[in-house]
Amino acid sequence: MNKVILAGRLVRDPEVRYTQTGKAVASFTLAVNSRFSRSTNQQTADFIPIVVWDKLAEVCGNYLNKGSQILVEGRIQIRNYNAQDGSKRYVTEVIAQELEFMGSKPINNTSMSPQAQSFGTEVPPDEEIPF
Repeated sequence: MNKVILAGRLVRDPEVRYTQTGKAVASFTLAVNSRFSRSTNQQTADFIPIVVWDKLAEVCGNYLNKGSQILVEGRIQIRNYNAQDGSKRYVTEVIAQELEFMGSKPINNTSMSPQAQSFGTEVPPDEEIPF
C-alpha cells in the first residue's frame, strides 16, 4: 500500500498549468514540521513537493496561497528523466488525492471559510463551495 498523509504550510503560491489535452495540474511545496533536533533544540522542517491533478488542481489555484495550512492525502511517486546534460535525474513527489484546508482564514483573504474544508478527487462545482 502506498499512502501518505501530511500536514503543513505552503512555501509559495501553487503553480497551475494545463497539459496539451487540457488537464489541470498544480504543483507546490509543503513545509512539514519535524520533531525538535536534540543537538540544537530547534524545530526543523521537511519540504515536500506536491502534485495535484484535474479539478482539485484548479481548487488549489483558486483558494490556496503561500502560508495556507493544509492536510494532504495521497501517494508517493518516484520518477526519473534524463537532464539536458545527459545525466539521469530522480524526482520524489506526493501525488495528492485529497486535500483539506486547516487553520483559520488568512487575514488578507476574506473569501475562505475559517472552518476546515475537505476536497477529494470529486470536488463539488464552484457554486456549491461554501466560501
